[in-house]
Amino acid sequence: MQTLRRRSLKIIRKAALLILAVSAAFWVRQTQGSLLFEIYNWLSLPFQPSPVQQEVLVNARIEELEIQLQELEKQNNTLKQLFNYTKTKKTKGIVAPVVGRSADYWWQKVTLGRGSKDGIQKDFIVMGTGGIVGRITSVTPHTSQVLLVSDSTSKVGAGIIRSRQMGFMKGQGNDTVVLEFFNDLPDVKVGDFVSTSAYSQLFPAGLAIGKVESINLNNTPAPQAKVKLSAPLYTLEWVTVYQNKQSETEK
Repeated sequence: MQTLRRRSLKIIRKAALLILAVSAAFWVRQTQGSLLFEIYNWLSLPFQPSPVQQEVLVNARIEELEIQLQELEKQNNTLKQLFNYTKTKKTKGIVAPVVGRSADYWWQKVTLGRGSKDGIQKDFIVMGTGGIVGRITSVTPHTSQVLLVSDSTSKVGAGIIRSRQMGFMKGQGNDTVVLEFFNDLPDVKVGDFVSTSAYSQLFPAGLAIGKVESINLNNTPAPQAKVKLSAPLYTLEWVTVYQNKQSETEK
């Protein structure tokens, strides 16, 4: 009798569990599992970023994309300016990227990502947006070394465009150079434009250098003028390299 009763209880329990399971399945189907989804969210909440964190992440990503967009626009404008500048020149130039620049020699030299395989040779002149940058001092098949006009060892024949007063320009290790005049009383004014002159042995005449910022007529042994370079050497990214026909003639 007891055995029969135990069997009956087991059958009842199984039937009850089956009914509960069927009811639960029906309920989940009817509610589309919303409760289970809520339970999952509650259990995984510690592993999810808070609304504040999510906003910070989203804003950071937006800012990153804005920076990337501005960088692309800046590079595009720079390249357009260089290509337009190249078109105005009678000789064909080679547009080259600046791929190397040491903080220790920031105003002395840069490395270009173009070399002899691109047609670049030693003593070719290097121009940027705004004017003269420097000249090629050494070349490999795929790179070129540029001595900047801002280097203290760089000397260039230069003159005042307005008055044709001539002298030699020397680098100062920054974005200004010094123009030392031949004449003891040169006709020069602040704001005068300066270009390379026929006295330059390394550069052809007529290349833009910059504008006079200050004048010291009492300097010895010769009067001087400080000239702000028109090419922004501190932000060089792309340049144009030209054959120096004058240098080729001297050879």
